[in-house]
Amino acid sequence: MHFYLNHGFFAAPPPKSLDRNAFFWDLIDGLSVEDGAATLSAFTAGAIAKAREHMPEEPELWIVAGGGRRNKTIMNMIAGLVHNAVVPSEAAGLDGDSLEAEAWAYLAVRSLRGLPLTFPGTTGVAEPVTGGVLASPRGSLLH
Repeated sequence: MHFYLNHGFFAAPPPKSLDRNAFFWDLIDGLSVEDGAATLSAFTAGAIAKAREHMPEEPELWIVAGGGRRNKTIMNMIAGLVHNAVVPSEAAGLDGDSLEAEAWAYLAVRSLRGLPLTFPGTTGVAEPVTGGVLASPRGSLLH
């Protein structure tokens, strides 16, 4: 797992992006289901904690959204690697099951209005850029 945490992605300064194909399953090849799950949980927590290397200071609070927030092992692993409290998004008044969908909906509306979706400070583009394509099924009310 430490080999994976030494991947160039983690050393590169933000802004950056990671493709789902950047890592291969060889990390867990040959492991039992339990050992594979434990290894991937540790990698997830380690990757989150490693992000601190690019932050100007330690966050006062780590808010976790998505399915991982329901995994006590991952939450405990993250808490063991960072210096401040780690809480599920609900503790901050956010719905951890819909947060990503809400973000995509926000981006969709910005795209429909021709507003920028990405900015130099977040992704490294030269100037704010809009994007997205509206794909309407035949007979759709969306035009």
